[in-house]
Amino acid sequence: MDLLKKWSVFYVEAGCDEVGRGCLCGPVVAAAVILDENFNQNLVNDSKKLNFKTRLSLDQYIKDHVKDYAIAELSPDFIDRHNILNASIHAMHNALDKLTIRPELILVDGNKFHPYNYIPHECIVKGDSKLLSIAAASILAKNYRDRLMIELHDEHPEYGWDTNFGYATKKHQQALIEFGPTKYHRQSFRLKYD
Repeated sequence: MDLLKKWSVFYVEAGCDEVGRGCLCGPVVAAAVILDENFNQNLVNDSKKLNFKTRLSLDQYIKDHVKDYAIAELSPDFIDRHNILNASIHAMHNALDKLTIRPELILVDGNKFHPYNYIPHECIVKGDSKLLSIAAASILAKNYRDRLMIELHDEHPEYGWDTNFGYATKKHQQALIEFGPTKYHRQSFRLKYD
């Protein structure tokens, strides 16, 4: 099924998505994308449905062929202080802040969002598999976060972040038991290491 290019007819739309909500460590990362009318890339889809290589190959295409995009991250410390839902929404707000074009409608993947800057918004469940702008945002956010976790893996190779990207895999949980949490782990999450 082809993804919709537009939700509305007249508005300048920004698609927003975040990644890393369910991870045990690392930041939550959000992206906002304003598509160009001529944007045409059939491979763009929900980042969870694409393999690593395809996602990376789409990264530069998206950046070069959209009107505007921005990426923002929020630290594990922020997540611990404000909870993961609020941190995810705040990261999306931060990405929207960084856009050079002001959107007239914000399209959000999921069912929760806080009003932003008096701009109307629409929450769309599974929006990353329905709308091109949200799918593009999901790809940019996922690629950014995956690259970051691969860099952090060099610092702490025992957790396997180059392959699990901070999610609660068996290897990651085993390493938590053996080595305990790092400064990148979210202390407010249920980390089983005792």
